[in-house]
Amino acid sequence: MSNRIGAGREHIREQAREHSRVLIYSHDTFGLGHLRRCRTIAHALVEQHKDMSVLILSGSPIIGSFDFRSRVDFVRIPGVIKLRNGEYTSLNLHIDIEETLAMRASIIRHTAEIFDPDLFIVDKEPLGLRGEVLETLQVLKARGTPLVLGLRDVMDEPSALGPEWERKKAMPALDKLYDELWVYGLPQICDPLEGVRVPPSVRRKMVYTGYLERSAPVHPALPDMPDEPFILVTPGGGGDGEAMVDWVLRAYEHDPRLPHRALVVLGPFMQRELQNEFAARAAALPKVETLTFEAQLESLMAKAIGVVAMGGYNTFCEILSFDKRALIVPRMVPRREQYIRASRAQELGLVSMLPDDGVRDAAAMATALRQLPQQQVPSDVIVPGLLDGLENVDRLAARHLAEPRRPARRATLRRRA
Repeated sequence: MSNRIGAGREHIREQAREHSRVLIYSHDTFGLGHLRRCRTIAHALVEQHKDMSVLILSGSPIIGSFDFRSRVDFVRIPGVIKLRNGEYTSLNLHIDIEETLAMRASIIRHTAEIFDPDLFIVDKEPLGLRGEVLETLQVLKARGTPLVLGLRDVMDEPSALGPEWERKKAMPALDKLYDELWVYGLPQICDPLEGVRVPPSVRRKMVYTGYLERSAPVHPALPDMPDEPFILVTPGGGGDGEAMVDWVLRAYEHDPRLPHRALVVLGPFMQRELQNEFAARAAALPKVETLTFEAQLESLMAKAIGVVAMGGYNTFCEILSFDKRALIVPRMVPRREQYIRASRAQELGLVSMLPDDGVRDAAAMATALRQLPQQQVPSDVIVPGLLDGLENVDRLAARHLAEPRRPARRATLRRRA
């Protein structure tokens, strides 16, 4: 029986080479950033390769709220969430976190073994959440599957990232397991591993792709839109965006004569009590409307005359793609990623920034909102290769898919405790 099963799997592998397969892993403990980035890459790949299927492994609790193109599908692994003390807990299941992580690792490994991808792309975390992808990386490495780590343009400030990656034993994985590191950005804006001791063997694997360009659906099914020009206010997933939303609302409460309407998309991860509070305050303001969640945020951004955002990676890509004037109010904790990105972008003249000083003066925000429609658009600044990310990802993926597999000896890295 076992020989028959083994022969069947070999037959499946032979057939799979006629229809290439890409597996993408995204740990998604919180927010929308990882999922939306992976979804964008998956859609771009199947659009260029009619004989390709892409499967996304995700822990996002709302992945089913998004539409996926033909030949793109997902496997939802049990969700976890990071607590304020840095520990993780199961999102919905009343089971121990170690049991949840064991389930996740098992689902990831078995999915990879059966799907048998021709390319495996891991988003951001070299070994996955708490090392849950290590065994999968080792299995696929032994099969000769190309392994790629995708990094956003900014990870964190060096003083934080270095110790974190050392604790997670990330560098040995990059050296021994991964074939390439794709940086979804440009070196003139940021080196995501700046300040981290990176051996030359790993540096040689780094490829800067440019930012991942976004597009809006041709015929989007959108909610009722403001009839007048509007500023889009988006805190991304919304789980940590209450300060920015409150600041914008206080600006409209402070100055009812602000010239433009605001459409605030609160985000699906914002606490329900805060959503209700903000919606009630907005209802009392004639120029402010709110939405809880919009899966086609790109279409809203395409129609807006300006954007107020926290400056996460995906929102930044959309601002560049739709050439929108933007005011960035970056999050400062627990990571300074958004502040670093916004600072570099402001230096280049791509966006303006209003740092959160803890006081959040309503008059200062009102002034920034008045000035927003008058500032230059990103395209006024010439940055070669700025939005070439998807084109380069496709080129890099095609190169890996064209090469024959070269089975390797099993790596001996240990999973982080």
